Amino acid sequence: MSFKETFSINGENLLKKIKDLIAEGNVRKISIADKNNKEIISFPVTIGVVGIVLAPIFAAVGALAAILTECKIVVERTDSPKEEPTSSAPSEPSNPTEPTHHTDEPESPQY
Repeated sequence: MSFKETFSINGENLLKKIKDLIAEGNVRKISIADKNNKEIISFPVTIGVVGIVLAPIFAAVGALAAILTECKIVVERTDSPKEEPTSSAPSEPSNPTEPTHHTDEPESPQY
């Protein structure tokens, strides 16, 4: 299942955001549009793509960043968005300042 996310970003942060999205690993396709939603560039991101293959794309994105003041990035991802777990297991303590300890060893009974 795939879903799309849209980010509004200014041109100077465009290349960094594209690199961060690719590094996340679950991105299938990235499209860049201007502030009027006109698509400027769109490219697929495949698993196992190396930096040499992406170098021309980064060069093009860098050139776009120099001329765009505002743009939108539309990202198509492969997983569904993170949802809350639906298990019936007891929930974690609700006090955020209380530390939680998880071990694989069973707790010894305290008498």
